Amino acid sequence: MTAPHELLTMGRIGVDLYPEQTGVPLPEVSSFAKFLGGSATNVAVAAARLGRRSAVLSRTGDDPFGEYCRQQLRAFGVDDELVRAIRRRPTPVTFCEVFPPDDFPLYFYRWPKAPDLEIEADAHELARAAAARVFWATGTGLCAEPSRGATLAALASRDERTDGFTVFDLDWRPVFWGAESAAGAPEPVRPDEEAVEEARTYYRRALAHATVAVGNLDECEVATGTRKPAACAEGLLEAGAELAVVKQGPKGVLAVRADGSGVEVPPHPIDVVNGLGAGDAFGGALCHGLLAGWELERTVRYANAAGALVAGRLACSSAMPRPEEVEELLS
Repeated sequence: MTAPHELLTMGRIGVDLYPEQTGVPLPEVSSFAKFLGGSATNVAVAAARLGRRSAVLSRTGDDPFGEYCRQQLRAFGVDDELVRAIRRRPTPVTFCEVFPPDDFPLYFYRWPKAPDLEIEADAHELARAAAARVFWATGTGLCAEPSRGATLAALASRDERTDGFTVFDLDWRPVFWGAESAAGAPEPVRPDEEAVEEARTYYRRALAHATVAVGNLDECEVATGTRKPAACAEGLLEAGAELAVVKQGPKGVLAVRADGSGVEVPPHPIDVVNGLGAGDAFGGALCHGLLAGWELERTVRYANAAGALVAGRLACSSAMPRPEEVEELLS
């Protein structure tokens, strides 16, 4: 059997088409740059840039954009064995608008249904998820079947582990939930209350299997019903996590363990170009620190620095920093 991955992420993959002009609405954009995208995918790329053996479990369409995604994964040093092409589901494309420092609307095109939501509970893939030192699953994967069942099964496959980390990334995307899901609406959108309640039910099922929970305040509110950082952390821990990581944007990051110990780390000042990839860079660097066995404060500071570097760049996947870049910013 192939050696277990250090990190296996499960979730979205697709193509990002980002405008090369900032501060301009889409109708006025004259050119776009093409990048590998999808939150779970970006986390795997970020970890690979830091020297980790990472892989992605996902699906693309059986089309040229799907082949592009697999080519890019290999170019970044990420294992694409578990990224399969399926017919009749086009590879998703995502556009954004870039209005620094804090407005980056996303437009998802995932019709009629994204391939990454067609992941089924395959025995071989469940075994790979169970074997990875870090397994990273996302809230998006819970928004529809069969991905929902496969995600929960993959998380549950790790329940007997006494080592490693099972990470649940809250990854709340309201356009993927409810009757109008994946209809190409921009984010942010006004969340549908019924969709929030549905998501909260499945989030809590996922958290029961997770050792680490990661999310921003919006995402934590979906999972816990509160936006107060300390209460968010408490709610995530009560749901089953052993470590809760609450991202507070300009107020930094709060990380709390089940034994009550924790740290609160301020953000790194940065001239923001595009904030969309910062959370994924944070995630990949968080996994790097967990795998390295670092103290919690060092891990969170390192992840914060990685996120800041990507926020200062246009792209997401190709902007993920190398170790020397993170160390330079920290110094």
